[in-house]
Amino acid sequence: MVPVLLVLLLALILFGAGFALKALWWIAIVVLVLWLLGFVVRPAGSGGKRGRWYRW
Repeated sequence: MVPVLLVLLLALILFGAGFALKALWWIAIVVLVLWLLGFVVRPAGSGGKRGRWYRW
């Protein structure tokens, strides 16, 4: 009985980790797209040059 419970627990942990990693991949893709869009739609700075959209 104990080995069956250990296998089920391991399957549950791996399923949860796989779901979390898949969600993290989607979040990473969305952040990458927003980051790339920031370079395209950044406002013009002083002197007509395109400025940086971030502050550092």
